[in-house]
Amino acid sequence: MTPLHLAHHTQVSCVGDGLAALRGALHSGTGGLASCRFQGTELPTWIGEVPGLDDSPLPAGFTDYDCRNNRLARRALLADGFDAAVRAAIGRHGPRRIGVFLGTSTSGILETEIAFRQRDPASGALPAGFRYRGAHNTYSLAAFVRAWFGLEGPAAVVSTACSSSAKVFAAAARMIHAGLIDAALVGGADSLCLTTLHGFASLELTAPDPCRPYDAERHGISIGEAAAFALLERPAASLPADAVLLLGCGESSDAYHMSSPHPEGLGARLAMEAALADAGLEPDAIDYINLHGTATPNNDAAEGCAVGTLFGGRVPCSSTKGLTGHTLGAAGALEAVICALALADGLLPGSANTRRLDSAFTGTGGLDYLLSSREGPVQHAMSNSFGFGGSNCSLVFGRTA
Repeated sequence: MTPLHLAHHTQVSCVGDGLAALRGALHSGTGGLASCRFQGTELPTWIGEVPGLDDSPLPAGFTDYDCRNNRLARRALLADGFDAAVRAAIGRHGPRRIGVFLGTSTSGILETEIAFRQRDPASGALPAGFRYRGAHNTYSLAAFVRAWFGLEGPAAVVSTACSSSAKVFAAAARMIHAGLIDAALVGGADSLCLTTLHGFASLELTAPDPCRPYDAERHGISIGEAAAFALLERPAASLPADAVLLLGCGESSDAYHMSSPHPEGLGARLAMEAALADAGLEPDAIDYINLHGTATPNNDAAEGCAVGTLFGGRVPCSSTKGLTGHTLGAAGALEAVICALALADGLLPGSANTRRLDSAFTGTGGLDYLLSSREGPVQHAMSNSFGFGGSNCSLVFGRTA
């Protein structure tokens, strides 16, 4: 594909607001996970909660969209000058020529959970003020972002579990290359809710301590919440030397099982191969891979097998979910931003909390897995996002020079 410019990007997660907070966490290896106390729930697990969202309602004019997920999205839109960058793009292209493609898994389901607890005891009716369309509906995220900026171009929300906000990069690229739009606001937001916390706990997938991706004694995931956005545009005639480009997208659907990946990572490998082909690169051109790395035994094993087979242990790789938790539908966008920082800073991020690499990933066909961050040239980076049901997406990013 023709490369696209990440003209601006930002994030909010449990490590803090904006790129500076994320950069600091990547360099120091210090994350934001804490013992679960969300909404009074004391599950024996650790989570990545963003503080202050309960006290930050959306401003007047956007009350129909008010929910934790959209509050989180707004906070990211206001970080790092992203709001101003989008409005400048509107000035260049017009509101009808900018698309909105966002990913989420649970959207505003917390609003329904709260409404359910407040239902009429006699009739079971939900409170009169409950707004499903604006506050819970999956499309609510894109509707809010479009309304915030007054955008009029194509818009869609992708909900394919943990690959959601990676796949939106591919959707936006197709629309831009088809000539339907000139730029796209891409990314995603996923906020904590009781359905997610108790659901993953019931599947026995949550860890009792901060998650330890690819560790010999890993026990499962730490659920987090985040919002991350990027502005994609066709490259200008001249770009800064440190500009970050989207070079390739690869998608696959192995449909091996409702919740477990193919044990040999078949779908993961297909997505990575497709992304490399789209970028016109060979495996040895990649300098860093941000692994999906959920810290569950099956997922890490399947991805490790696919990466080891395709890259042969030659490429430094890590999972950064030990810092942020697994942010589910926002993970793809958040980790795309992490790849952008790796490219800009010459940083190979380490895997926070991982103490001893599982021996299954060492030796011939293993992984060059980073237990701690180190500096080094990064010209091309890959980000993996693999969702329930075998919905997979890999993205390749690069620097202009």
